[in-house]
Amino acid sequence: MRNRAGPAIKVHFVAPPPPLRPYVTALYRTEVTCPPGAAWVEDWLHPEWANLRFLGAAHAEAGFGTGVLEPSPAFAVTGPTSRAIRVRLGPGQNWGIGLLPLGWARLIGAPADAYADRIVDAKADPVFAPWLPLAAALAASDGEPEREAALISAHLARLLAEAAPIDPAQETAIGALNAALVDPEVASVADLALRLGMTVRSLERLSYRAFGFAPKLLIRRQRFLRSLARVMLDPALTWLGALDSRYHDQPHFVRDFRRFMGMSPSAYARADKPLLRAAAQARVAALGEAVQALHAPGGAEPG
Repeated sequence: MRNRAGPAIKVHFVAPPPPLRPYVTALYRTEVTCPPGAAWVEDWLHPEWANLRFLGAAHAEAGFGTGVLEPSPAFAVTGPTSRAIRVRLGPGQNWGIGLLPLGWARLIGAPADAYADRIVDAKADPVFAPWLPLAAALAASDGEPEREAALISAHLARLLAEAAPIDPAQETAIGALNAALVDPEVASVADLALRLGMTVRSLERLSYRAFGFAPKLLIRRQRFLRSLARVMLDPALTWLGALDSRYHDQPHFVRDFRRFMGMSPSAYARADKPLLRAAAQARVAALGEAVQALHAPGGAEPG
């Protein structure tokens, strides 16, 4: 377990055991200590795959874009996202689990598009009933990070063992689509369909069901995140210097930035980013990628 500290936040990332890596990007523990006189820290979460967050007694608020911030439930599930989430975190500790699309398909009994761009109270949604014992165990835990990480991994292993199997061809297709999406050489829906040997119509059905969005939007999102990740790791880098090769020009990138983050690149650059600054460095150190959606399916050994 490794960590990097921001001014008010420490983030610890834990690589899942090898059998879980086709399904889970990481387990992560966030510790918030607010600056003097502040009730919370605030940040913007970029688009990503699904996450389960166990907030415990810590106060948190969240909302998409510039919308109203709502109190976050103690056990919150965020489906795959295509829009930034504004968050406020009060002092305390919480755990999260990042799910790859295959993890959603195997471990969650609902199509991903039903939860896309949504934050739900998992305790009030029967789809997430199998996860409630884990939420209760973490709430009753003594807070020791290594024991809690082991507890989460054991619960994930049990859920995976008990989950209804999915069609092997579908499982292969989900993994292949995920691998294609993290490949910068894949630039169009036609490229995806050719790589997977599927019709565009079949590809779209698979994409909505397991990934939450149409393949065209996912390609656009991945291109944007590759550019954003470069700046997250090197704040001295200019946006022009960070652009993915698939962008025609800077205005093209600015349009995508507004679509996915709800603000201009210059407004984002001016904003304080205590959570993402801590998380990006810690994620790279532990897992090799700054952004969850850029993880290759199957999870190579952490670097």
